[in-house]
Amino acid sequence: MPMVNSELYIWVLLPVMVFCARVADVTLGTMRIIFISRGKRNLAPLLGFVEVFIWITVVSQIVSNAHNLLAYLAYAAGFATGSYLGMYIENRIAVGMQLILAIIQEHPEELTSSLHEAGYGVTRVDGLGANGPVKLIYTIVFRKNLETVLSIIHRTHPHAFLAVEDLRSTEAGIFPMALPAQQKVMLGRKFK
Repeated sequence: MPMVNSELYIWVLLPVMVFCARVADVTLGTMRIIFISRGKRNLAPLLGFVEVFIWITVVSQIVSNAHNLLAYLAYAAGFATGSYLGMYIENRIAVGMQLILAIIQEHPEELTSSLHEAGYGVTRVDGLGANGPVKLIYTIVFRKNLETVLSIIHRTHPHAFLAVEDLRSTEAGIFPMALPAQQKVMLGRKFK
């Protein structure tokens, strides 16, 4: 009896292969979509190539021979797992930059000096909120540095209103000097 027709292949190996191939395919697809939304034009096509290659060579062959409910469940589970894994991996590598806006009511000097001491550029703007005058504190950071900056804000102003927004690109600016070499930015040079 050929291996392809054996019970072991049909009920164990085939569903495991379907699951693994789908996880790989969807993980890459999820990361590709996230990179496209972040403006990473060079990386997205490469991920798309590998994603489609897996689909054409592996998933389509496996699925065309899958004729049992367990293989279909493995396909769906692989899709869900791949979506989660793609988001998890992208979050861990934290590509891109974010704009942080902190709205505080008083004593902005403590926050701005703490951010400056940590090497972050800060822009402070006077504003008027629902309860009177406020200070708007803006800073742009690499996503990998988000938690560090948020902890500075929480330490100096625990009740600050915060908004965090993804950025597609920036020009010039001040960024922390303690960053790895591949993340350092030359002032006045545009990057994406």
